[in-house]
Amino acid sequence: MFKRLFYVVIMFSVAQPVWATRIMDIASLSGVRSNQLIGYSLVVGLDGTGDQTTQTPFTVQSLLNMMGKLGVSLPAGTNMQLKNVAAVMVTANLPPFAQPGQKIDVTVSSIGNASSLVGGTLLMTPLKGADGQIYAMAQGNMLVAGIGAKSGGSSTVVNHLAAGRIPDGATVEKKVPTEFVRNGFIGIELNQGSFITASRVTDAINAFFPLTQPAQAINGRVIEVHAPLNPDQRVNFLAQIENIPVDPDEGPARIVLDARTGSVVMTRSVSVDTCAVAHGNLTVTIRSTPLVSQPNPFGAGHTVVSQQSEISINEEKGKLVTIEAGAKLDDVVRGLNALGATPQDLLAILQAMKAAGALHADLEII
Repeated sequence: MFKRLFYVVIMFSVAQPVWATRIMDIASLSGVRSNQLIGYSLVVGLDGTGDQTTQTPFTVQSLLNMMGKLGVSLPAGTNMQLKNVAAVMVTANLPPFAQPGQKIDVTVSSIGNASSLVGGTLLMTPLKGADGQIYAMAQGNMLVAGIGAKSGGSSTVVNHLAAGRIPDGATVEKKVPTEFVRNGFIGIELNQGSFITASRVTDAINAFFPLTQPAQAINGRVIEVHAPLNPDQRVNFLAQIENIPVDPDEGPARIVLDARTGSVVMTRSVSVDTCAVAHGNLTVTIRSTPLVSQPNPFGAGHTVVSQQSEISINEEKGKLVTIEAGAKLDDVVRGLNALGATPQDLLAILQAMKAAGALHADLEII
């Protein structure tokens, strides 16, 4: 039987805020960024849930190399049957201005066939950046937000067991030079490029510092600000800029469609022209009834089971609805709701309206 799935639709507008947005919420400083770190290591101390060494030879090779460095040598050809060791990848984000000795969180993920990392201990792991240099060292007991149990061929698992985190599990060994002042100027980069927002941010900064007028817009994303030479004054100067209120641009009209869940998200700038829309639903129902044919009591026949199928097609008549032109999201939503369409139907309707030129918005399907 064909069944229609239940979809959830989300339609909201980017409403004008009661208070203005701070610059720090819509922009960042040029050159101030985090850096990704990665490393390879072993997790030990597992309760028989580690890698199966016959299928993950790199786990055994890594353990032999580590034991050799610790002064333990094993005869060649030794068959190690390990159950409590797992090969893992360790990742972390090195925040800007991180100093040696600072602690950062790390994420540990299994790359073999270990069934669980619960209770494991990560061995010392050098974490490298994109340039191949070591910036942090990680080690510690893992925290896995899950649990699993099995017995008699049955098993149950809650959450994911093949990955975990170690809070403050890595120590920064080397800092990354952060140069965000160039020739006495600091760059402010908007998270979303917009000439309107760049102009408003520039005006807001210059209005806050009317004597110096330190800001000038370079393009639709970057604003350059003349900063003080003294580091302490510069920090106080940037702290004031981050809290300056500004009204950002609404951004382009956009509709995001999630074909898997049926979610529809619209921005406040979406508008439509007057158009007529008709949409109907088609339902196909298949029913199968088993039929059993029994032979006579003393006959030589055999029992035969067959299926009798009934197929029915029901098409709901779609009514023609006129959607009036509107420049507000409320008008668009009101017109679409008049059709009585499901979220999945809206996916097709919005694409058809876009193709007809009646919908003024960018369609993005994810």
